[in-house]
Amino acid sequence: MRAAALSAASPPEPDRDCPLCPRLHDFIASWREREPGWFNAPVPTFLPPEGEGSVKLLIVGLAPGLRGANRTGRPFTGDYAGDLLYGTLIAQGLARGEFKARPDDGLELVGTAITNAVRCVPPENKPVGAEIATCRSFLKPTIARFANLRAILTLGSIAHQSTVRALGGRVAALPFRHGGRQEAGGITLFSSYHCSRYNTNTGVLTEEMFVNVFKEIAAFLQG
Repeated sequence: MRAAALSAASPPEPDRDCPLCPRLHDFIASWREREPGWFNAPVPTFLPPEGEGSVKLLIVGLAPGLRGANRTGRPFTGDYAGDLLYGTLIAQGLARGEFKARPDDGLELVGTAITNAVRCVPPENKPVGAEIATCRSFLKPTIARFANLRAILTLGSIAHQSTVRALGGRVAALPFRHGGRQEAGGITLFSSYHCSRYNTNTGVLTEEMFVNVFKEIAAFLQG
């Protein structure tokens, strides 16, 4: 029932030349000229090798970083946020291998998938409201594709709000807070501050705070 309710006309992954957000499309086009060796396209969801049927946890970030996922083509790969995220996933048994910040490092997810609320890199890492809403047409079928999904972790308030809306919930009724745990659309929704260098450098998010969220999620999935 949950998957049927979330189904949408859009596929879960946008086309490489997706034109739906003109500002983002043009921004990527400019970087294709400047850095033709980069990925420079909507970044696809990172899946475990066992396939989407094995996914019990979906992690939703904000958007690809310019020199991170936009360069490498894999979520949270190539910038500081990935160091903290993947190191924590490995420690909690939600990923295996060694994270070397490149898409061919052999790291594999375990029962987990990673995506972004906005699939294209935005200028200054700041998508506008219309772009977030438009890209929700991909977030909805992404959530729906995982038949055995039990939990979603949202990283930051924008990812949280877009996910709540994708699940058919009201943002006012399901507000963002670090360490939050709520029910939405038949899914247990966890939330954390984004693992960006800015948040960790300013003390908004400590490694301990981040790890504690994943410990709770791991315990929930094992329960």
